Amino acid sequence: MKLYTKENLIKEFHKIAQMGWIENARLGNSGGIGNTLEGLLGIEENNLPIPNAAEWELKAQRLNTSSLTTLFHIEPSPRAIKFVPQVLLLSYGWQHQEAGKRHPENEMSFRQTIHGKTSSDRGFMVKIDKDNRKVLISFDHTKVAENHIDWLHSVKQRIGLGELNPQPYWGFDDLEHKIGTKLLNCFYVQAEVKKEDGKEFYKFSKVTMLQKFSFEGFLQELENGIILVDFDARTGHNHGTKFRMRQNCLPNLYEKVAVII
Repeated sequence: MKLYTKENLIKEFHKIAQMGWIENARLGNSGGIGNTLEGLLGIEENNLPIPNAAEWELKAQRLNTSSLTTLFHIEPSPRAIKFVPQVLLLSYGWQHQEAGKRHPENEMSFRQTIHGKTSSDRGFMVKIDKDNRKVLISFDHTKVAENHIDWLHSVKQRIGLGELNPQPYWGFDDLEHKIGTKLLNCFYVQAEVKKEDGKEFYKFSKVTMLQKFSFEGFLQELENGIILVDFDARTGHNHGTKFRMRQNCLPNLYEKVAVII
């Protein structure tokens, strides 16, 4: 594996930008941009080998996309309860759209992407409790949309229509530790994408160097609906709980932002 200084890495990004269109190294892989960039740099798994410096991560994404950037995975507390499969799925889940087809007839689903600005159409929302230093998931049955009224009646029969009890949460300290080790410093690389003759090509045309992660900025973007909590569980499998972010907003989480390309 190559070792880089920050200065040499920046020179490498300029060389890659000057290469123009580069074929996807992992055709059919949704992470093709990151995989292709890692191959060009001679590195593995987003970890940038920069000796004698704070930890750095590589984040790659396509330009002009509405897709979300996954920041990290972390299950809510209290973890001993296994909150997503044992509480949210069982008490608040609904029939999976593939039940009786790809999955058994009784397959249930709990898929919600929520944030702190407004409730989802099923009444779920993120709330920041600064006094107790927690990020909480809240349920308000009055916010449920009309088209989910049958589901709401089933929730009433299963668990009642009160607030989640206990409420799933993430402590500030746990989140700050998770993010601090994962996203302390970051090179954010964005690529243009085109397809020709069934092949995908990337042009790495924008690179931003991000330093000194701000946890206050993280909480603010969670309240603003820019960072979202993504639940994705079904009866047969919990795909994991993710914190995700809207396109082009990653620089909002850092104190120092320098556009390289």
